[in-house]
Amino acid sequence: MSIEIKMPALSPTMEEGTLARWLVKEGDTVKAGDLMAEIETDKATMEFEAVDEGVIAKIVVAEGTDGVKVGTVIAVLAGEGEDAGSVSAPKAATPKAEVAPAPAAAASAPAPAAAPKADGDRVKASPLARRIAAEKGVDLAGVTGSGPNGRIVKADIESAKPGAAPAVAAPAAAAPAATATAPAAAPASVWYDESIPHEVEKLSNIRKTIARRLTEAKQTIPHIYLTVDIQLDALLKLRGQLNKSLEGRGVKLSVNDMLIKALAVALTQVPKCNVTFAGDKLVKYSRADISVAVSTPTGLITPIIRDAASIGLASISTQMKELADRAKEGKLQPHEYQGGTASISNMGMFGIKQFDAVINPPQAMILAVGAGEKRPYIVDDALGVATVMSATGSFDHRAVDGADGAELMKVLKALIESPMGLLA
Repeated sequence: MSIEIKMPALSPTMEEGTLARWLVKEGDTVKAGDLMAEIETDKATMEFEAVDEGVIAKIVVAEGTDGVKVGTVIAVLAGEGEDAGSVSAPKAATPKAEVAPAPAAAASAPAPAAAPKADGDRVKASPLARRIAAEKGVDLAGVTGSGPNGRIVKADIESAKPGAAPAVAAPAAAAPAATATAPAAAPASVWYDESIPHEVEKLSNIRKTIARRLTEAKQTIPHIYLTVDIQLDALLKLRGQLNKSLEGRGVKLSVNDMLIKALAVALTQVPKCNVTFAGDKLVKYSRADISVAVSTPTGLITPIIRDAASIGLASISTQMKELADRAKEGKLQPHEYQGGTASISNMGMFGIKQFDAVINPPQAMILAVGAGEKRPYIVDDALGVATVMSATGSFDHRAVDGADGAELMKVLKALIESPMGLLA
């Protein structure tokens, strides 16, 4: 009996994903544990393993297909003794059926098909769109414009089929087909100058999630920003001593490793900042799990150092290196980036002096770290030169009072300037 392979839910929040790449082909024999595909979720690209044994009879969803809903049949496995050639794919599972608009819904929608027409029955289109349409053999009269006032733009032509019939000449029942040519991701309110040389890149699921979460954070969380200047000389000296003692063990502490530890310890000493605002409740955490912002080719992701206040600096460094490497390869598992009680984002390596980071919901704070630099500084009541960095805490003001946020920043500054406390 054939076995349907369905789009898995690779994280608790996953509703759909992109089938990035098939690692098998029709006719291949697989057994439990074999890698079958790479699937891009809203956070990472993950490998999908076979659960059953059999022969790949049909690949239903082609690689590169995005928006594949969890539970959609993506392949069919021929069972033991079954002829793979006789297995047929379920019709309802094809990607086109998933995304095709229902005729009734399309017919009831506003009818923008006539919008591209201007005075004198002239089609409104950008010069670039007209040139591409001529090259592709697309009839502009059959294309719905998504630009200002229904103007046809490049994206509309790229999604249109050559020789498209004029929408005004089509019977009413054909309206859904004309409507379907309008790209859903290009609302009329989004406009850019097509006369400037450019290229259009489709957003990855990760980039879409980043955009959605940052918008949510700025719209729903009242941020308060608190900045302190911190002298780094003692921490840099301690780091040098520790790295010398760690030679030959394959561990080299970074300043960021020590700042992760410092933030975690500070949160345990000021627990009022280690919280989550949850409507009519306040969640208070008894452990500091630090999410660390890592830049990857597909966008920002925040792997987590669990219980960072209770583990040693060498362990933090080893974990951070492994997590960052796998984050950049898109190989993190959901439990490695989901959760966390607070975040840290370090842009010092780029020479950024100071910045305000956006809170990573549902957390209530994030620490933004700038570059350490030589500055005039008062040391022992005398003007001198010291290595100083600016650090800014962004706090959810619904959950954290300004005084409590200030207390956390004060404790953090003290820990970094007298760093022996990080070894306890």
